[in-house]
Amino acid sequence: MKKRSLFLCAGNFVALCVFLFFIPALSRAADFGVVLDQVAGFGGYSSEGTFDYKGSLIPRFSTPIGKNGGLYTSAGINAEYANKEWTYIPELLRTELTWYFNWGDLKIGRIYYSDPLGFIAAGLFDGARISYDTSFGTFGLGAWYTGFLYKKRANIHFNYNELLHNSNEVDYDDFTGTYFAFRRLVSALEWSHPSLGGSLLSVNTSLLCQVDFTGEDLHSQYIIAKLSLPVKSFLIDLGGSFELKEISGDLETALAAELKAAWTLPTIFASRLSLLGRYASGLSNSTYITPFLPVTTKTHGSIINAKTPGTSMISLDYIARLHRTFSAGVTSSYFIRSGSLGGGSEETFFYDNIRYYVTGDGYFLGNEFFGRLYWSPFSDLTATLGGGIFLPSLGNSKPEAESLWRVELNIVFSLI
Repeated sequence: MKKRSLFLCAGNFVALCVFLFFIPALSRAADFGVVLDQVAGFGGYSSEGTFDYKGSLIPRFSTPIGKNGGLYTSAGINAEYANKEWTYIPELLRTELTWYFNWGDLKIGRIYYSDPLGFIAAGLFDGARISYDTSFGTFGLGAWYTGFLYKKRANIHFNYNELLHNSNEVDYDDFTGTYFAFRRLVSALEWSHPSLGGSLLSVNTSLLCQVDFTGEDLHSQYIIAKLSLPVKSFLIDLGGSFELKEISGDLETALAAELKAAWTLPTIFASRLSLLGRYASGLSNSTYITPFLPVTTKTHGSIINAKTPGTSMISLDYIARLHRTFSAGVTSSYFIRSGSLGGGSEETFFYDNIRYYVTGDGYFLGNEFFGRLYWSPFSDLTATLGGGIFLPSLGNSKPEAESLWRVELNIVFSLI
């Protein structure tokens, strides 16, 4: 089985590489490159740790089409080592056709999209998006399908069964049933303005809709807004979202909010201090407020990977560029339950992916400290060394639980 899986992965990847290598012959202005992205980590509970590795080899190609168009395509093969086993996954990545007009642009293919807040729907999607520039701001309209994406890249799950599906490895005897993300249609109507009323205030809004084609009958709509205001050396972002869910015909509502404040410090080297507060509703005694369920699940923290529903976070981050090629940063993040403890905490917070820590009675989960060193001697090479620890002893949910720690090295190398 492992040999067959490896053979199929290699065959798919070779076919994609051949396609990408031969396209440049069709255009004199083509640009071709390869990116190697590797992450090696070691971590665990207390004194026990395990090793893991993730690597991606990504060839990319771009070329202009006519006077106003362009093609960009990329693919990759992902190698992962965890639990003493290797897995190999081929994947088509960002691949899009773009046309530029006097009034905006049109993108078709596997394109990147992000909602204004960045944690409701963000990532690669298959579909199209058109933008229209006016004196009243930029309007955007997009529609995408998720059923052809690799499930772990898309990271879409609205319930526990879907979470388990994403966690299971790909079985090449049942490729279509174990590789692809769940079938959903996502659409967005957007409006943004860089200087509202002639002031420095910028606004970014979106009406986002998700239609379920899996048979679970779970549909959701989101009203999202974000305001940004620079004040001298400060930048303040304030955003929020109202979610309306339809689950088997029943209507439910949920809330999410985010506050960011960044201060560029008056130091001899470039440095910045940032504060981030993020809230997402969880289970509540109220019949009006329910867990906030995003389309794509973005995790919080670098170690515990807490998921959005029912989790709030307060984070303080400091980063300094000490040299042209070297930077350092440290982040402190505190995690808090934002839902009711009634009805059994395990049922309430299974989304968090930190069930080991949330079986207690308190709301305060603990604090994560994580530091990083960045080194980029030239534009084609970036190395990041990070490490940290999550301390449940600084909370009241389960203070006697073991600490969780991790050290990791990420190297990104580009061949142009």
